[in-house]
Amino acid sequence: MRAPEKQGLYDPRNEHDSCGVGFVANIKGRKSHEVVASGLEILINLDHRGAVGADPLVGDGAGILIQIPDVLLRDWAGEAGVDLPEAGRYAVAMCFLPQDQETRDVAIQQFEHFLKVEGQVLLGWRDVPTDTTGLGAAVLAQMPVIRQAIVGMGPNVRDQDAFERKLLTIRKQLQNPLAELAVQKNLPNLTQLYLPSFSTRTVVYKGLLLAHQVGSFYCDLRDPRTVSALALVHQRFSTNTFPSWKLAHPYRFIAHNGEINTVRGNVNWMNARRRKLESDLLGPDLNKMWPLIPHGQSDTACLDNALELLIAGGIPLAQAVMMLIPEAWAGNPLMDPKRRAFYEYHAALMEPWDGPAAVAFTDGRQIGATLDRNGLRPARFIITDQDHVIMASEVGVLPVPDERIVRKWRLQPGRMLLIDLEQGRIIEDEEIKRTLADAEPYEEWLSRTQFKLEDLAEVTPVEPPPPADPVSLLDRQQAFGYTQEDLTHFLEPMARSGDDPVGSMGSDFPIAVLSKRSKLLYDYFKQNFAQVTNPPIDPIREELVMSLVSMIGPRPNLLGRQAGAHKRLEVSQPILTNEDLAKIRSIHQLLDGAFRTATLDATWPASEGAAGLEAAVQRLCREATDQVLADSNILILSDREASADRIPIPAALATAAVHHHLIRQGLR
Repeated sequence: MRAPEKQGLYDPRNEHDSCGVGFVANIKGRKSHEVVASGLEILINLDHRGAVGADPLVGDGAGILIQIPDVLLRDWAGEAGVDLPEAGRYAVAMCFLPQDQETRDVAIQQFEHFLKVEGQVLLGWRDVPTDTTGLGAAVLAQMPVIRQAIVGMGPNVRDQDAFERKLLTIRKQLQNPLAELAVQKNLPNLTQLYLPSFSTRTVVYKGLLLAHQVGSFYCDLRDPRTVSALALVHQRFSTNTFPSWKLAHPYRFIAHNGEINTVRGNVNWMNARRRKLESDLLGPDLNKMWPLIPHGQSDTACLDNALELLIAGGIPLAQAVMMLIPEAWAGNPLMDPKRRAFYEYHAALMEPWDGPAAVAFTDGRQIGATLDRNGLRPARFIITDQDHVIMASEVGVLPVPDERIVRKWRLQPGRMLLIDLEQGRIIEDEEIKRTLADAEPYEEWLSRTQFKLEDLAEVTPVEPPPPADPVSLLDRQQAFGYTQEDLTHFLEPMARSGDDPVGSMGSDFPIAVLSKRSKLLYDYFKQNFAQVTNPPIDPIREELVMSLVSMIGPRPNLLGRQAGAHKRLEVSQPILTNEDLAKIRSIHQLLDGAFRTATLDATWPASEGAAGLEAAVQRLCREATDQVLADSNILILSDREASADRIPIPAALATAAVHHHLIRQGLR
């Protein structure tokens, strides 16, 4: 089912609702059809976690990720006359192709074109055998043509990991320009082309299917030649997108139960990194991959894109997951200092993808799961005497006799379960994090490069702050939209006792377009935030799992090797005093030139009226560009000049305008 088009006050991005996720893996890496069958059984037993529409034959989607069934494909290759290389030297692209022949031909041509451009070898196309018995009419109407492209390693690739990076390059070049190409060729269905997986290690079988239909629909999954040491499954309950074939889980690395509620900000920050991002491993291929996170995806798809980038950039799987979904570290006094330094160092590299989340992940060599720092989604696991690990959103997903269970436990907030199939063992959370924390001298790097604003010497302000007399204070409060309610019910309790008052959930004020009163720009964001259904959370009551630490100045290259060399300026919380601002303005003197500031006037003449706002924003953006080109790396947007003669640009508007302007120019 497709989401309705954006219309009136309806926006499909606001569609919100929990899923079932689980996996079974053989710790020793022994492949068997039993593992695949057990994965399908887990999926069926998680059926109640998936959504079903008014038509009982239409669900939100389900799927399974397994290791590539080499025996099955080798037998196919013998029948098809294809010379299949050894395992690891060929890849399988699971392809959802458009239904109509003309569009499908163009899609296949595009795929083969980029394979040739990147020097890889198409060995053949395999029709994936399917059985549509029991599928609903609406599902069949959307069902793509499903084929597998078997791709051999080209001579320009030195090893399997390099081959994986080249496959990512091909897929990004194929899929990112599809919307534009569809318009050029007048083939709107071309955007239906989708690759659920393209790897030398794993393959994804998924679709707009009910849990029990995955095994019956894909004939491969019932074939005893389909063997794997792991099976990652997911039954979907759509969170923020409508169900479709391509949005079913698992994705290429993960399956997820929950909601990443910072996804818009995370995606925007990834886009802002474009000109800063460089990788020794990816080299010029990195520039072929933009956008790294295409718009219009689900929150899980975006997270999967971010994870695959980190892995392609050479970051180990467990470390990449820890960077994206870190445990609570800032407010934990009992944490090992080396582990704290690990998280603190990486906080400048990557913003956490926050939200209630249970994430299962695999790259085909390791498989694991982790919970968000609050532990707001369930995940249980058992280990059997047959060396099987079974993890799922709940207990009882497989009938295992008690005498066969060696260990049973649950995932805890921020903790990780990891099975390394090549080493043939479970790596405990403590060992994972100790090993990664000891891998580099993070404490030493922080001692050399980390500067905390509160620790810097006091300086005399370049310009004195506004006077504190009641008359001028009242004028400024009115100019910036403060109300009596703000002062008495919010600011005064916070100032007196650090108490943030709790009110009812939601916002009962009419939106600006329906209100008779003038509204501040900030009200839009406050009301937008109040629409989420999660309970309120704040850094005072939840200090163990929340941090207000903010970074000022340029961020380091996410995939770079300049470790320990990038200076970082931190503030413990985002509200700056006049004394703090004076320090930032003089930072080039305090820190010997590591940072260079420039102050830009964010006001415009009152004589120009409301019409002057647009010109003022454009002027501010031009000045920001000039200052960045003049080597300033901290910009202060100041509305101190606000008076009866000058109107302040709303700070959120000024900041956003400059931010996006610099992104478009590649200067952010």
